[in-house]
Amino acid sequence: MVGVDISGRHEEAGEYLMVAAAVHAAVGTTRLDSVLGMGFAVSREEPTLEATVGVVRDALGELPEPPQGPVVAERGEFYEEPPWTVEQYLEGEFKYVESIAERETVQAAHYAAYAARRLLL
Repeated sequence: MVGVDISGRHEEAGEYLMVAAAVHAAVGTTRLDSVLGMGFAVSREEPTLEATVGVVRDALGELPEPPQGPVVAERGEFYEEPPWTVEQYLEGEFKYVESIAERETVQAAHYAAYAARRLLL
């Protein structure tokens, strides 16, 4: 599975700097077992649904190998759109966090996106 997160969807000094992280992970039923790869992407667009999904799609494209399993995110990441709407943009299986392992993977993506964004500021 792949956990995704975006840091910086808010305006600062009249600009946007969104950084998306995609963490491809092997997971057990209750935990993240190992990270198999990470991808990052940056956008300076206003954070509309299309721009948000676009920067995530770019981060997924930067993974070292195509992931097996769904892309997972927190519900608010895509403005609480239904999963099938997000799937149409991502062109693959998508779901919102349901398990502890999924939450840990998304949290790893959160830390990665935040750290990468801080490096760019």
